[in-house]
Amino acid sequence: METLNQIQLLAVLALPVVLAITVHEAAHGWVANRLGDHTALMLGRVTFNPLKHIDPIGTVLVPALSFLFAGILFGWAKPVPVNQRNLHHPRRDMALVAVAGPASNLAMALAWGLAIQGGLLLWATSQWVALPLIYMGAAGVLINVFLMVLNLLPLLPLDGGRVLNALLPPMAARYYSRLEPFGLLILIALLATGLLGGLLLPLVLGTLEWLPGAGIVKELFFV
Repeated sequence: METLNQIQLLAVLALPVVLAITVHEAAHGWVANRLGDHTALMLGRVTFNPLKHIDPIGTVLVPALSFLFAGILFGWAKPVPVNQRNLHHPRRDMALVAVAGPASNLAMALAWGLAIQGGLLLWATSQWVALPLIYMGAAGVLINVFLMVLNLLPLLPLDGGRVLNALLPPMAARYYSRLEPFGLLILIALLATGLLGGLLLPLVLGTLEWLPGAGIVKELFFV
């Protein structure tokens, strides 16, 4: 298959990116609601409506610019509000709420991988159906794996940081939580220096090996 140029890549990434971010944030809110905190539900954030989750700068402008100039998708959505005091078991449940986002990305990566397989099965008879399935499926696998790996980094305010904060002893967690205001600055610095891509790429490639359609994803995006 032909390698896509950057404009084509942005076109096939658009829907998978919107879904990846929307379902990720909705998953946080849904799990929080199940565990006792109804804040996100009352604010309309437990929804697949992307307009409720999209941040014009973090979800649209920054990812587009980082992809065009650095070759890496980097951005953020509006965080889902969670009131820890409303949770049944605050520290444990905060970890579960945090894990829900990356878990949803893994589920979507599997679903997009199956879409690739469906496209390959249709290739001989209906290429006009197969081609969009394959390209968009590959984009869906890649973006969801990337978001999962990125969000599992043990750095606040990322989900991995939330999980680590919940696992640390209370005193250590209090000190660790003081780093949260600097988390985004650290990520931007890692992105600007190229260290973020160098850190994430091996983890993304390693994760892809376990998913259907991995060969197609590598052929389209890593050749």
